[in-house]
Amino acid sequence: MLSDIEIAQQTTPQPIQEIAEEMGIDPAYLERYGDFKAKVDYNILENTNAPEGKLILVTAITPTPAGEGKTTTTVGLADGLQKLGKNVVVALREPSLGPVFGVKGGAAGGGWAQVVPMEDINLHFTGDFHAIGAANNLLAAMLDNHIHQGNALDIDPRNITWRRCVDMNDRQLRNIVDGLGGKANGVPREDGYDITVASEIMAVFCLATSITDLKERLARIIVAYSRSGAPVTAGDLNAQGAMAALLKDALKPNLVQTLEHTPAFVHGGPFANIAHGCNSIIATRMALHLGDYAITEAGFGADLGAEKFLDIKCRVAGLKPDAVVVVATVRALKHHGGAKKEDLGSEDLDALAKGLPNLLQHVSNIREVYKLPCVVAVNQFPTDTPAETKLVEDRCRELGVNVAQSEVWAKGGEGGVALAEEVVRLAEQPNEFSFSYPEEFSIEEKLHAIATRIYRADGVDLTPQAKAQAKILESLGFDTLPICVAKTQYSFSDNPALLGAPAGFRVTVRNLKVSAGAGFIVALTGEIMTMPGLPRVPAAEKIDVDATGKISGLF
Repeated sequence: MLSDIEIAQQTTPQPIQEIAEEMGIDPAYLERYGDFKAKVDYNILENTNAPEGKLILVTAITPTPAGEGKTTTTVGLADGLQKLGKNVVVALREPSLGPVFGVKGGAAGGGWAQVVPMEDINLHFTGDFHAIGAANNLLAAMLDNHIHQGNALDIDPRNITWRRCVDMNDRQLRNIVDGLGGKANGVPREDGYDITVASEIMAVFCLATSITDLKERLARIIVAYSRSGAPVTAGDLNAQGAMAALLKDALKPNLVQTLEHTPAFVHGGPFANIAHGCNSIIATRMALHLGDYAITEAGFGADLGAEKFLDIKCRVAGLKPDAVVVVATVRALKHHGGAKKEDLGSEDLDALAKGLPNLLQHVSNIREVYKLPCVVAVNQFPTDTPAETKLVEDRCRELGVNVAQSEVWAKGGEGGVALAEEVVRLAEQPNEFSFSYPEEFSIEEKLHAIATRIYRADGVDLTPQAKAQAKILESLGFDTLPICVAKTQYSFSDNPALLGAPAGFRVTVRNLKVSAGAGFIVALTGEIMTMPGLPRVPAAEKIDVDATGKISGLF
């Protein structure tokens, strides 16, 4: 059996200018990065009269070590729609080097449903993440320099909220002390690093609608508080212009293709467990204007990525999805039902029945909370039995939702035709899309709505510190912003050990901070951290390159 990278390397991509030409992109807007990738100038959106196509969101059940294949399904669905003769464009996030070298691996799909060039997309790509990291760290440098040069803004060194970042899993950098070595080397203080995908710059980058909007958002970023308690922004440091200069080319979406030459924008990459988990608004808008169907995904399970896509991104951008795909596997559902990883290949209807409530709760949230039409895509494995498949289909049918068996990993677009046909049917239906909470709710009311309506918790508890932070944020006028919950991806709850569809729990919020540039409030729950660490045996140990430059071990 060929590995993902071997499949990608044995296919021949179409020259990227041909992909762009077939999409109707004027060459004046295309900036090639070699033969098979390019950037598309965002100004194309100002000069198009094309109507927007249908917006399809792909999400998934709560992730497990067994895997779900959300990106694979997204790519295969797009190829399936193309098989049906539809004009379709994919919009995905860029992979972070952290998971590429850690546990998860890359994020370019898998099997015969991938975007290529797979190696480039997973490693450096067009340099967007490096630009985001540079902008983040320029702001950090300007902040510390301001303090060193006399501190005219009277910044409290004990109340600095801006951290440096690096796109790598490096637990050693979570908490550091810098500025050591004497007066010439800065002011000593406690500091730390986040992974680049958790930086507010990444969120700003993905939520900006233009270069002007980008600069305005950058200027609003709060980096510290003065000794009197007043917020200090990047605009106060006059940093937004230089930061935007670093980001101006990165802001242009990256155009690549699937193995079957379906066009795909891969742009931006915030994590969904610690950030809002969606690709850029600009890339999504391009996909909508250049295709009759725009297929996008949101990170991790629907309680994280989809919730943030719908409550944050759609609210900010004025988007309205036409249909939602919830991806599941029989293997993962059995894991939620208590089956051990080594037993997932054996038929176990009891474990499957116990795990199915996880899928059904995600589906119910999409249909009943957000009022959107939904289809379940079961990503097939050879070990799935007819009895297991029937049980999933029967339980979903009880909710009025159809199940499409997805064979895109093994068959590419041909294996996604059944799913594509159901998506087309659903997308033609009118829907009454609504958010899970109104913007006029208080911070605690929004948290309560997410916890009770999406996670099905009994309620939410704020630590004394979080309660004090909520009062400060409300006094500063930030209470109208949406909420971005930083929560474990492995459970509906804030406890990763609670699998399936847990009940009788409460969610504890231990910290609240405003991302004023992004335009949301981040609520940290449980033990979630903004700088992951590497596992005992990182994926990096298996990655290599030969004398010809051919990479191996990437997945």
